Amino acid sequence: MNSTETSKDVVRNYVAALTAKDGAPLGSFFAEDATWTLIGDLPMSGTWHGHKGIFEDFLGLAFSRLRTDTLDLAVLDLFGEGEKITLEWTSKAEVHGGGVYDQHCLAVFTVRDGLITAVREYFDTEHARRTLFTAA
Repeated sequence: MNSTETSKDVVRNYVAALTAKDGAPLGSFFAEDATWTLIGDLPMSGTWHGHKGIFEDFLGLAFSRLRTDTLDLAVLDLFGEGEKITLEWTSKAEVHGGGVYDQHCLAVFTVRDGLITAVREYFDTEHARRTLFTAA
């Protein structure tokens, strides 16, 4: 059984590795059979399974639209209890071909045995459609 602080630390450490931009192995924070669900009807919406689905297919598609060297993530809040941790953050980056992706996000992370087993993410899909997928 995870304590709340252990679960929060896993999510904090994942975000720190993501924002470090040093090629840290992000998959090491996730269980092999983890899922990431993006709510909405974007080309990248749905449930992504396992490391390949999450990191290559889902995040690969998302990050391919952005100039990742300009990506700025800012954590606004982190709260939860036990294995369920909610993270609120902003993401801002320049988009390939022009424009700025400036998003406010919320996700519920499930952490078991020190690994992220599921993520359910919510954000403004209309903004994402306009900035990331209009020229796709």
